[in-house]
Amino acid sequence: MKKLLIILLVLIISGECFWFWQNYQKGEPSQYKDLVMLTSPTAGEYISSPVVIEGKARGNWFFEASFPVFVVDWDGLIIGQGIAQAEGEWMTTDYVPFRAEISFTKSVVKNNGWIILKKDNPSGLPEHDDAFEVPIFFR
Repeated sequence: MKKLLIILLVLIISGECFWFWQNYQKGEPSQYKDLVMLTSPTAGEYISSPVVIEGKARGNWFFEASFPVFVVDWDGLIIGQGIAQAEGEWMTTDYVPFRAEISFTKSVVKNNGWIILKKDNPSGLPEHDDAFEVPIFFR
């Protein structure tokens, strides 16, 4: 009877761990204030090169329908960069879908890093700078 109870307990805990892992991997869209929403990849997701980055951002996050995107390693070193392009009319205050494909060189030291979506700031004034950092893992 005691062995049956232990086996049942182990099965229940294993099932809950599996359920958590499955739901954590899918992830919810990552959001920064009311400005940017990243739908792929989501926070904590494992990525490989090239990574397709998709989401939506307010029109004022863009300049000339684009903004810079960076992939950095655990130490903040830029290992990939590119441009996210608006997939719609960007001269609005509404959300505009965007897409970018970034190739990067995976870190050999650690497997974690960040995707950084940087607000395009043609003025160069620091008060208009903004960025959204999403933690990721490298496959």
